[in-house]
Amino acid sequence: MHQPYRERLKHSADFRVKYKFRSKEDGGRNNLPFQGLRCDFSYDGEDKIYIIWPEFEDGAGNVILENDSTVPEEGTASMWVVIPERREMHKNKIRIGTKCFFWEGKITADCEVIEILDLFKNPTR
Repeated sequence: MHQPYRERLKHSADFRVKYKFRSKEDGGRNNLPFQGLRCDFSYDGEDKIYIIWPEFEDGAGNVILENDSTVPEEGTASMWVVIPERREMHKNKIRIGTKCFFWEGKITADCEVIEILDLFKNPTR
C-alpha cells in the first residue's frame, strides 16, 4: 500500500496537474506506471529537469493508495517539490495553465498545471 507523501513529507502537495501518458508508439513508456513513480519533471520550453514527484489521484481527486496496479493513462496528480530549497524558484514558474512533462530519461507524459495548492505555504528549508 502506498504511504501518502503528505504523511512522509509532513506538509501538503504543492500543486496539481492533469496528465496523459504518451503511448509507446509516441515515444512514451512501454507500460503504465504504478503509484509511487519517482519521475523527474520539466517545463515546456526548457531543457532542465527537476525533482518534482507526482502522486496519482482517482477520478474523485483522492490519492490512489494501491501500488500494485497501474495508474490511469490520463487523469490528475498532486505534485510534490522534493527539494525544499528549490520551491522559491518554482514559485516563479508554476501557474495555472503551465505546460510541463513527466520525464524518465525522455518525456513520458504531457501535463498542464490545473491548481496551485500549498506551493507558497510549504517549507523552503
